[in-house]
Amino acid sequence: MRVTLLSYTKDAERLCAAAAHSCYSEKPASELMDEWTEKKGERWLGSPLDSGHHSVIEHANYTFSIEGVSRATTHQLVRHRLASFSQQSQRYVDMKNAEYVVPESIAADPELEKRFRALMDKIWEEYRALSEKVPVEDARYVLPNACTTNITVTMNARELWHFFELRTCRRAQDEIRAVADEMLRLAQEASPFIFKRAGPPCISKGKCSEGRMSCGKPRTELKRA
Repeated sequence: MRVTLLSYTKDAERLCAAAAHSCYSEKPASELMDEWTEKKGERWLGSPLDSGHHSVIEHANYTFSIEGVSRATTHQLVRHRLASFSQQSQRYVDMKNAEYVVPESIAADPELEKRFRALMDKIWEEYRALSEKVPVEDARYVLPNACTTNITVTMNARELWHFFELRTCRRAQDEIRAVADEMLRLAQEASPFIFKRAGPPCISKGKCSEGRMSCGKPRTELKRA
């Protein structure tokens, strides 16, 4: 798995801080952008974020390339609707090489991993045979959720906060949690103040939002790729 931050809004924190303060100032954001300093920005942006008013960070966008993850993970990822996605096609890209993800729980048991890999080999054997006789878009029906894929994802900062609260939680599946952890690390490097407190609710809110389904083990640090 590899995650790369391809692009993000220039001066995202200055932009969002000016936008936030323009709600309470006689001056427009265009003038406040010129007056921005790091100290002012923390005050202008800190108050709305502390109050949960995250609409002001919707002005900042972040684009990630997520590579070598399973289709099981991207099926979860595309459920985040306030985002843009461009995913590798199984119709136009040759899938004849057996490339797939082995879940950690299976890889931890040698016998289970052996059986899993044997099944993957059989699936790809059938896929190659089918693709010789039928259109590849029909042959791909036999490909598993474990099949690797690449996807480009763009989210604004507010949706990223929501994504991180759900997907860096211990209750998220291992693979998508690892993707989310790395996305958060990169977002924090790009915009440290915006994402200072981003993460699962035990970090972002200081308490769990899962109720009786809580894991009971608050995260104190995030796993890095």
